[in-house]
Amino acid sequence: MQHPPFLPVELYGVIGWPLAQSLSPLIHNTAFQALGRDAVYLRWEIAPEELSAFVKSFRLLRMRGCSVTIPHKVSIMPFLDEISPQALAVGAVNTLYWQDDRLCGENTDVTGFMAPLLPRDLPRDLPVLLLGAGGAARAAAAGLHAAGFSACAVCTPSDRTHMPLAEAFGMQTVAWQDRHDVPARLIVNATPLGMRGKSEGETPYDFAAARAQGRTGLAYDIVYNPLRTRFLADAAAAGWQTLGGLEMFHAQADAQFLLWTGQHLPGEARQALEAALYGDGARG
Repeated sequence: MQHPPFLPVELYGVIGWPLAQSLSPLIHNTAFQALGRDAVYLRWEIAPEELSAFVKSFRLLRMRGCSVTIPHKVSIMPFLDEISPQALAVGAVNTLYWQDDRLCGENTDVTGFMAPLLPRDLPRDLPVLLLGAGGAARAAAAGLHAAGFSACAVCTPSDRTHMPLAEAFGMQTVAWQDRHDVPARLIVNATPLGMRGKSEGETPYDFAAARAQGRTGLAYDIVYNPLRTRFLADAAAAGWQTLGGLEMFHAQADAQFLLWTGQHLPGEARQALEAALYGDGARG
């Protein structure tokens, strides 16, 4: 597909409202530069009432691809020609791309979440506990369900918001206060607890309880900043293997880039991401 002759470059970007400091432009622009592509990835703050106009502009200018973030992941779906089964399962789109003349929606968060998990070849009857019920948790639930994990439980501090997710993916519901009683061997933090900022230093799970039960396994935190959250540090101290959110973040961006260009992100993009997040003594 050729971009219109009045556009000097292939145009990509990310939309959200408000759009916080996103690392997506860094990843994709670094990749374009490393591969020598005549392309640019921009940041667009689009208010909800402007979403329809944006999609019309996207079609008119034949923009090549777009990342979609809060609050547009659900509301953009009616404006698209086709939505992938994966995005339909999650109920949200985070990537726009063209398939011939059809504007399509995909959810690469599912691919991103599963990318570092699948190579471990975990038993599909492994007891899983998912903490959280937001968009990332829903992507995790969709990925686990599609991969055949059959013993999954989910809980949230509200004891309410996880109910629709549990029903959609056949997961067991657990009261927040009872989460440590679940004999989980894979525990996924899909809450914002531990994220750099006001929640840093917090954790949604006490691994001392698991240690008292003689239980170990894999702790997976989708938070990627800081690199080593308290959730992961406590898990490691209790003898658990750990998996951080950087792998998911990079893998979902790689899946987007592959959809748009047919190529994987080059190593320079990963290096730029790590330098931005953890360089200059910021690791922690």
